[in-house]
This record gives sequence, C-alpha cells and structure tokens, in this order.
Amino acid sequence: KKIKIICTLGPASYKKQILNNLKKLKVDILRINLSHTKINDIKKKILYLKKNKVKNICIDTEGAQVRITNVKKSFYLKKGKIVKLFNDNNISDKKEIYLQPNFKLENLKIGTKLYIGFNNLCMKIVDKSGKNFLKCKVIESGFVESCKGVHINQNITLPPLSPKDIYALKLAKDLKINNFAISFVNSHLDIIKVKKIIGNKSFIISKIETKNALKNLRNISKNSSALLIDRGDLSRYIPIEEMPVIQDLIIKETKKEGKPTYVATNLLETMIKESL
Repeated sequence: KKIKIICTLGPASYKKQILNNLKKLKVDILRINLSHTKINDIKKKILYLKKNKVKNICIDTEGAQVRITNVKKSFYLKKGKIVKLFNDNNISDKKEIYLQPNFKLENLKIGTKLYIGFNNLCMKIVDKSGKNFLKCKVIESGFVESCKGVHINQNITLPPLSPKDIYALKLAKDLKINNFAISFVNSHLDIIKVKKIIGNKSFIISKIETKNALKNLRNISKNSSALLIDRGDLSRYIPIEEMPVIQDLIIKETKKEGKPTYVATNLLETMIKESL
C-alpha cells in the first residue's frame, strides 16, 4: 500500500526552491489553507503554483468553525482577566475579542467555556448584560493570535461553508483544481452542498474534526473520496487517551467503503516544542 502525503503550504514553502524540493520528494497533495489565506490572495496563489508546474493543488476550506479575527500582534491573556466578546469583524485586542463568522452570540449561556487555539487559553462567559457583547473571564492563561480556532462547549449553528469558501470553490473549479479538503464536516449534507458547486468528479477529502462527524461517519464516508482525521481539533471533543480507539474506528469504517484515510499529525503542541 502506498503512503500518501499531504503538505500544507505556508509562507516559506511558496518559495520556488521549496516547491521544487516538494515535487522531487513526490508529495501527493499540496494544500492551500483558506483559514490562513486572505480572499484576495487565493487566485494569486493558485496561479503562482500553476506557473511553477504544481499540479496537485488542494483547496482546504475554512468550514463551520468559529475563529478569532486578526490581531495586530499576538498577545497574552492572564488568568482572571475580564474581556469583552463580540461577533463582528474588527481587530481583536487585549480588551475586546471578536469572533467570526456571524452566529447568535446571545445564545451562549453563562458558564459556557471557549477554548482558543491549542495553547491552553480558555475563557468562561460570566456576564450577558452588555448590549452587543458578552463578558468573559480568562480561566486558563494563553496567547491570542490571528485566525485561531475557537471551540465552544455549547452547540451553535454555523453554515458548512463560509463566503470565502464558496468563492474559492467556484474559482478553483474554473481553474481546474480537482482536490478539495472540507473542514468541520458535520454530515453528508455538507458534502452534497460542496458537490453542487464543484461537481461530482472532484476528489473530496472530508475532515473528521467534530462529534457530529463521528455520529454521521458512515454517510460522510459514502459521500466522500477520502477522510482525514484531524486529531488536534477532535481532541477538543474526545479525551486524548481515547484518540487511538477513535482513530481505529474511523479507519475501519473507511476500509469498508474502500476509501483512503489521511491522519493529520497535529495532536499536542508540546510534541512540536519539546523533546520530552
């Protein structure tokens, strides 16, 4: 069995020498992560890759996830600090945190926790008396950086594709991109919506990152070309010690369907920064 490798392109890997090295190493798919790509840069990046004879481009959607807006510079929030939480597209700072995309912020309850990124930062809603914001108390210190994912321990309703996703999928279809990774898939209906934009012939990788995805695994697998297990995001919903069992369950399900499974390497930030 051939092991296939997906490589995420970052600022350094867009350099021609790096791209040439990745081609020599026969990396199977080169991924453009829309969560960290400005909408005005998407077309430029695709055309640049095509100009450099990169054929295996993959568009990775933002998907149904809440994220911090941009910050001018990363900052540290200490335990006990009170911050205001908004649902708007302004720049976030130490006093005011802004979340995107739009959802019913007022539906969040007092006591609801918000986990930001993967460096332990956690806030709890403590006051809902503000007109268009909620007050939160930092209960675990950590850094805030641009576009970091926010995991909320309360169900909220989000569309499966952001406006940026829809634009990028239509553009990618026009530019004859064939590989797509769909983030935060919750059911097979999300994949059907994607297929309405890009057609049925594309290679669609559904990313398994939520409890809903686990509940709807069989139908998601049937409607996808492949699955990707995102252990980092899943670990917000599944205890880390249960992850090997869940990973095995997902792989068994995709084997039944004869579909490949990719495993994202991210699990613990400490594994990146520390050897022990």
